[in-house]
Amino acid sequence: MNVYETDKIRNVVLLGHGGAGKTTLTEALAFITGITKRMGKVTDGNTISDFDKEETKRQFSISTSLVPIEWEGYKVNVLDTPGYFDFVGEAEEAVAAADAAVIVINGKAGVEVGTEKAWELCEKNRLPVMFFVTGMDDDHASFKNIMLVLNEKFGRKVAPFYVPMRENEKFVGYVNLVKMKGRRFVGETSEFEECEIPDYLEHHVSVSYDSLIEAVAETSEEFMERYFEGDTFTNEEISQALRTHVMDGEIVPVLMGSGINAQGAKMLLYCISKYFPSPLQRSVYGKDLSNGEIVPVEYDSSKYMSAKVFKTLVDPFIGKYSMLKVCTGSLTPDTMLYNVNKETEEKLSKLYVLRGKEAIEVSELKAGDIGAVAKINHIATGDTIALKGAQVVYDRPEVSVPYTSMAYKAVNKGDEDKIASALAKLMDEDLTLKSVIDSENRQTLLYGIGDQQLEVAVSKMAERYKVNVELSRPKVAFRETILKKSTVTGTHKKQSGGHGQYGVVVMEFEPSGDLETPFVFEERVVGGAVPKNYFPAVEKGLQDSVLKGPVAGYPVVGLKATLIDGKYHPVDSSEMAFKTATSIAFKAGFMEAGPVLLEPIATLSVTVPNNFAGDVMGDMNKRRGRVLGMDHIPGGKQVITADVPMSELFGYNTDLRSMTGGIGTFSYEFARYEQAPVDVQQREIAARAAE
Repeated sequence: MNVYETDKIRNVVLLGHGGAGKTTLTEALAFITGITKRMGKVTDGNTISDFDKEETKRQFSISTSLVPIEWEGYKVNVLDTPGYFDFVGEAEEAVAAADAAVIVINGKAGVEVGTEKAWELCEKNRLPVMFFVTGMDDDHASFKNIMLVLNEKFGRKVAPFYVPMRENEKFVGYVNLVKMKGRRFVGETSEFEECEIPDYLEHHVSVSYDSLIEAVAETSEEFMERYFEGDTFTNEEISQALRTHVMDGEIVPVLMGSGINAQGAKMLLYCISKYFPSPLQRSVYGKDLSNGEIVPVEYDSSKYMSAKVFKTLVDPFIGKYSMLKVCTGSLTPDTMLYNVNKETEEKLSKLYVLRGKEAIEVSELKAGDIGAVAKINHIATGDTIALKGAQVVYDRPEVSVPYTSMAYKAVNKGDEDKIASALAKLMDEDLTLKSVIDSENRQTLLYGIGDQQLEVAVSKMAERYKVNVELSRPKVAFRETILKKSTVTGTHKKQSGGHGQYGVVVMEFEPSGDLETPFVFEERVVGGAVPKNYFPAVEKGLQDSVLKGPVAGYPVVGLKATLIDGKYHPVDSSEMAFKTATSIAFKAGFMEAGPVLLEPIATLSVTVPNNFAGDVMGDMNKRRGRVLGMDHIPGGKQVITADVPMSELFGYNTDLRSMTGGIGTFSYEFARYEQAPVDVQQREIAARAAE
């Protein structure tokens, strides 16, 4: 593959709803540029970008793949991302490396939730956007209706650049609105020839052209005045305005085509090269290590070499690839790579460009280009690599926080180490996958964005690393406390020849009022009934006892224990005897003092469009939640805040998606412990007893 200068590079991420046609569009781009001789199909499992076994089995994208395309002197790095919400981390990583985005819309399904989420992601990262409506060969595809919805949701800056031509229920060509010329496909191919604009399209073309001109007019006051005065713009003025303002996001073009015969792919490449920015028009942000300030860095091949790692691929056979974007300078093989984050240095041997699963060796990558390095163990996603002495650390990709968890354990005993190793590799690849040890409940938890992601992770472990993992509902960390006061005597007396064991404690138990602290210990012993040197033993007995309460074996909180009396023997008493006596007193006194279970309460924040707020609040009530407030935010949405028991949040991700069509998002954090209802306590005590 040739070495490309920064101004000839375009880094484009494909985003959109699951099943919209991103992978098929990628395949079409590869086909028309000669990378493949025949277009692969997702259903056949033979596309360039869906090469993982899980992807071919499930017939949808799971991870981001790179397909670099060479076209008319340009290199377009196409980042094909998954559309399903569980794999949003993959899209977020790709966006961190892209300079522009194409949001793909299925012509039949129209604007979906994934379209809106993709738009929000681009807005957040300030990426210029184009929409590409695919599937125009489908009888039920309606470009006109999609344009109406796009304008309604995203404003008048969304403007059509092309209008489809359909004859006898077939997609036969399009009208280029910028040039006001007809283009008819030659047979069933992506090639086209110029033609007259058909009469039946005159009204549609006129309305669409007005929409395009209105978008151009809104880019400046001068154009707006001329527009209202009825003045016309020249083709040069239109073209220049489009080039300038597509790059700054003031105009959002809408293109269309069909995956069949790769129709529309050429005009997409033309628009990408003409209207999308090269890295020269963008900058990357990093932290200056000398003063801690955030600074913008221009993509410049003449400076020292630096790059940011935005994704990691781990293959059990070919090893680990770190995908990176060169920010300054140029990267060549045999470079000494210094990891600025970890302060380690390692020599690079070979440099690659990945095309799906194919690794193509290259001699150089200029600033702004995307490539990969292999088998460098100390590099992880988010790291900055540079020449030694570099003073800038680039921002890590900002990915969603995982809130869906399942407990997991090995199906076969002895596989624990293999599972830990396999999970470490999967977590290197996917930053939204987390493994957490919950020692309190003796379980290990796997966190992800959704259930499907966790299922895929388990499937990958079985397929790639030959270890089987079983998922189950996670246990909730309850607590035990008391509501009343009790006074009990604990006696430990044992005679077994020689010195015996003797210790008696009289203790008072009551609520401390502090559920953050396990226990408070005090003593009110008079007359030396228990010598002072045994007080620490009594406290140690309490310390051990509160780890597992007598009700259901959960840790105890909010307890005040006072030693008020006792007995000792000058020969047979010992620290162990008083520790054991305290334990006996604790169990009896705790059960007499109105023991209850406390459940963890989380503060939940749910962001949904206004029309779903009622459904979400109704669901909160079913989950024993208490709504604390509702805040209106821009975009016609509300943030609903509520306190909800943690045990009621299992499966919430799936339920929220079902309620809101996938557009609702949530987050939560632990707030406090509260007394659980009687039925919940009884159910939990019975479950623990059965264990």
